Amino acid sequence: MPVPHDIAAETELWDTYAESAFKDDVEPVFDWTQYVGHGPGPELLGSPRSVLEIGCGTGRALAHLAQQGITAHGVDLSPVMVKKIAQRWDRTGAVFHCGEVLEHLGECQDTYDAIYSIFGAAWFTDPSRLFPLVRERLNPDGVFVFSQAPAIPGAYGPQGMYKGGFAGKAMFTYRYSYRPTVWERLLTRSGFGSAEARLLDAPKPGHIGTLIVRATA
Repeated sequence: MPVPHDIAAETELWDTYAESAFKDDVEPVFDWTQYVGHGPGPELLGSPRSVLEIGCGTGRALAHLAQQGITAHGVDLSPVMVKKIAQRWDRTGAVFHCGEVLEHLGECQDTYDAIYSIFGAAWFTDPSRLFPLVRERLNPDGVFVFSQAPAIPGAYGPQGMYKGGFAGKAMFTYRYSYRPTVWERLLTRSGFGSAEARLLDAPKPGHIGTLIVRATA
């Protein structure tokens, strides 16, 4: 059964996150993992001429791609974040949209060579609704790549997440966790020709790894 997301409440949550997560002195960088310089880079996207990042957060990855001459668009739910990153990265040529990802994908007419998410909207959106919309917005042979933390063993499906611990105002959202094989099946059922999900170990043994998923239209 689909989880009933409260978009207004989630917008407040991500606005609060934006106030602490964005730093004015950040520089463009593209990392799939939570460990700087660890793991693959933008080569997983192939050689795209156009990209869309869903849940673009601080915009650092998108700014990096825009500096390479790629037509780079991003969408994020937080008005606070989008205002900050539009000002910070205006000279890179990256374009940022404020909106809920399912609505944005359903309403826009643009298509892209690559759509991606780095611990972003692909983690926090029901894949049964998201993946078909992503597929529709990809050009022929386009790719969809996303990364996030792997599922905790035995905890699969939508997982509730509070912001800022377990005290104070109850701001929460849901993120989605599955085994790699289930991610692959969800993608191929949504119309992707192929999909591969893999777990990348952390640079230090015993630390949290990264799930990286790549699908081709």
